Amino acid sequence: MNDERILEHFRQTNALLEGHFILSSGLHSPKYLQCALALQYPMDAAKFGAAIAEHYVKERIETVASPAIGGLIIGYEVAKALNVRFIWTERENGTMTVRRGFSVKENERILVVEDVITTGGSTRECIAALEKHGANVGGAASIIDRSNGTADVGVPRISLVSLEVPSYKPEDCPLCERGDEVVKPGSRKL
Repeated sequence: MNDERILEHFRQTNALLEGHFILSSGLHSPKYLQCALALQYPMDAAKFGAAIAEHYVKERIETVASPAIGGLIIGYEVAKALNVRFIWTERENGTMTVRRGFSVKENERILVVEDVITTGGSTRECIAALEKHGANVGGAASIIDRSNGTADVGVPRISLVSLEVPSYKPEDCPLCERGDEVVKPGSRKL
């Protein structure tokens, strides 16, 4: 699965949007990746999950974890391809937490999987929540890396596609300056 095939899939499913968007990080961008649309068919999600899992078949991954909600589908598919358990973290009162009765063993080797990484904030929060419970997070992965490799999540990471997509602080956004209407298409409220 190469970069262009993945991006073509995103275009065909209307998961790669162009306009003026507020990202979950609060930054503004002229492009938005709506991974839910790219993953709406189970066979497509399974292909992306298997492609990520290929990078970790020789690792001793015991568990795959994802931050809710964006990482859930792809994280599950990676766990399925690796034949390991899948858990997730979610925000409780604004703090990323391990909930739902999930437990983590001391030094359990975990891979954190996201759909899209922009700043790496959700991935870092997920890692911190898992490490608080004693996990050994050995790596992170995503379908798309909007930072083109610059986002630091504190562990080695891979992505299926790396893009250089500009993002701006609202006060520095040229799209705002032009008067373009801003849209918040994601699931997380600011």
